[in-house]
Amino acid sequence: MDSKKLALLCRKLADDKKAEDILVLDVRKISSVTDYFVLASGTSEPHLRAIVDEISGTLGTDHEVYPSGQDGKINTAWVVLDYFDVIVHVMRSDVRARYDLEGLWNDAPRVNPPAGKPKAAAKPKAANKKTPARAKKKKAPQT
Repeated sequence: MDSKKLALLCRKLADDKKAEDILVLDVRKISSVTDYFVLASGTSEPHLRAIVDEISGTLGTDHEVYPSGQDGKINTAWVVLDYFDVIVHVMRSDVRARYDLEGLWNDAPRVNPPAGKPKAAAKPKAANKKTPARAKKKKAPQT
């Protein structure tokens, strides 16, 4: 699997687990370390674990692609999966803001996901209006 396809698949898998602020950076022209960074945020330790497990588990099971290394722990709020040509950073939002990898690699072009079926818009909730039969009547002021 080519590196761009792998990066976009990692993005999709993170999105499947409701990761936030998912970003794919193309660092091929500015780094000799890797081709793409995938950055994704989770809201809690269980959420981070679900994102990491989805990416590593699905890539291993369905595509026989395994990370050459994994660094960090869920309880440190930052886990790195190294797929050589793609490095995936899954972190809690506060840790992501502190280390600001987007700012560090701000020269890297962002890779947008392929256009596909748009997600269905959520139906607006019905207004919480009381029906006339249920509305309480106000007492007239006494003079």
